[in-house]
Amino acid sequence: QVQLVESGGGLVQAGGSLRLSCAASGRSSSSYNMGWFRQPPGKEREFVAATSRSGGSTEYADSVKGRFTISRDNAKNTVYLQLNSLTPEDTAVYYCAADQGVKISTTRYAYDYWGQGTRVTVSS
Repeated sequence: QVQLVESGGGLVQAGGSLRLSCAASGRSSSSYNMGWFRQPPGKEREFVAATSRSGGSTEYADSVKGRFTISRDNAKNTVYLQLNSLTPEDTAVYYCAADQGVKISTTRYAYDYWGQGTRVTVSS
């Protein structure tokens, strides 16, 4: 199995940027498709972005397309989420997750392992 630890969250003004990191330990992260989800205050956890094992395929939620970029460095067992042009609607706890499935999934129930989350707060 794999353990995931997110970092990089914080408070940022609208229009700003952050880069989130997800460090994997235990089994190599290259064994998994990796995803980012977020949970805004009082709302359900929602899909943000995902990448295949090689990083060659990615998927994004419509709400973040063109603003967020998922990437991975398998040599460092780390997955990243670059957040640009942030708005207050992006305020949430962001979670990294690992999926053993064959294809990228956008549904939270496909993911087998989760990190503890990192909080992103965007002020207006």
